[in-house]
Amino acid sequence: MKHSKRLWMMAAILISGVGFVGCGNKDAKKQVKEEPVQVEQVVSDAELCNVAVNDYLVNVIGKNYAEAEYCIPSPFIISTDDGNKDNVLVWGDFWVFNYDVSGDTLKTVSGGDHPGLMHLKKTDKGFEVVSFEAVEDGAGNLESAKRIFGDKFDAFWELNSNQEKREDIRLHFVADYVKKHNLPVKMVQDYGWPAVALPE
Repeated sequence: MKHSKRLWMMAAILISGVGFVGCGNKDAKKQVKEEPVQVEQVVSDAELCNVAVNDYLVNVIGKNYAEAEYCIPSPFIISTDDGNKDNVLVWGDFWVFNYDVSGDTLKTVSGGDHPGLMHLKKTDKGFEVVSFEAVEDGAGNLESAKRIFGDKFDAFWELNSNQEKREDIRLHFVADYVKKHNLPVKMVQDYGWPAVALPE
């Protein structure tokens, strides 16, 4: 009985192994030769766009706030249209925060929300933001948001009005920044609120 059970298990392993190796083997060879270049190019452009957006948030928008040790952008991208490399469109709810380090905690000094549409242009070094259509403050807020986001307004509003979701995304941006820059912190604390642990 034990012998036949062992044979059955060996057969099952062999069958599943053949399935993994044999399934679409010719297509897999084609993908190895053809797809990596395409995927690499797409990822490269997307990463370069992200760098440009973050740079704009830190060096243009972030400069308007009270200074701190670290400026960490949190760009919540709603949609992107990169069909024209001279005018790549990035719709987003763009947040930026300035923090000081105190012990193992990043303490929020300043920052805010800047929803709108960024226009990017491809350059020899990557991409750069050439203009930014910002949603208006005050009385014109809703009207300008609908005009700028158009058919993407519902997606924008769903994110913008969901504080819990926004906070979760922000904490992940901060955690990624902390890891990338090897900062000795584990918490974030907004003024008047208890410290919150960063996600791992």
